[in-house]
Amino acid sequence: MDIPNQSPTPVDQRAADVKVPRLYDEFAPWWPLLSSPAEYAEEAAFYERVLVGACERSPRTLLELGSGGGNNASHLKTRFGMVLVDPSPGMLAVSRRLNPACDHVEGDMRTVRLGRQFDCVFIHDAVVYMTTEADLRMAIETAFVHCSPGGAALFAPDYVQENFRSSTDHGGHDGEGESLRYLDWCWDPDPTDTSYVVDYAYLLRASDGSVRVEHDRHMEGLFARSHWLRLLSEAGFQPSVVPFEHSELEPGAHEVFVAKKPSR
Repeated sequence: MDIPNQSPTPVDQRAADVKVPRLYDEFAPWWPLLSSPAEYAEEAAFYERVLVGACERSPRTLLELGSGGGNNASHLKTRFGMVLVDPSPGMLAVSRRLNPACDHVEGDMRTVRLGRQFDCVFIHDAVVYMTTEADLRMAIETAFVHCSPGGAALFAPDYVQENFRSSTDHGGHDGEGESLRYLDWCWDPDPTDTSYVVDYAYLLRASDGSVRVEHDRHMEGLFARSHWLRLLSEAGFQPSVVPFEHSELEPGAHEVFVAKKPSR
């Protein structure tokens, strides 16, 4: 089921000018072959544990901003009643098939207003598409507005400036007649600004056996840990840094921000 944006805010020109990565637009139907829900089980369990521990009372509802194809939600929905918000119609369509019982809303995490509050607010790696302080501040404000007093928000950027490193990765899956493989290359052309680049190469194999190669560039935000903590505090949260725990990652290599909303 879908629910409307109850207090629609016009998207400003800056938001309209942002180039949407091809992965979330023309290649959205391929998403399940790039990223499988099963791959998210361990990290979703970590996010659930941290959010539940940060709330003053046992949480029952969760708003996910930038929910994408719904892979985290496919695990978190067993614990929470969820509303999923994403700006991409294509990604929402993928998520609806995976999470038909969840409410879905087409909206921008900077401007969406639903007119209700949730025990928890979660922004996974979609927060990296906030590449300026103004954008990040708006996303944090959206989380604060929708978080109930005594509740908590969790933000999971891929990197902060202190732990960023260039890297490459690869993966992909076979489907029923179609297959995808990808290579990503994460690098920072200008260490003095608040963004970095992830270039993707996709090999897309159609059901007739033909294969095409596509390039997709993602501009992503990179802020210092102190910058994050300052913006969260200015919004009204009580923030802290929590090491991200995952069996496939070196301990201490990544971190998330947990932000408690005071009950009064």
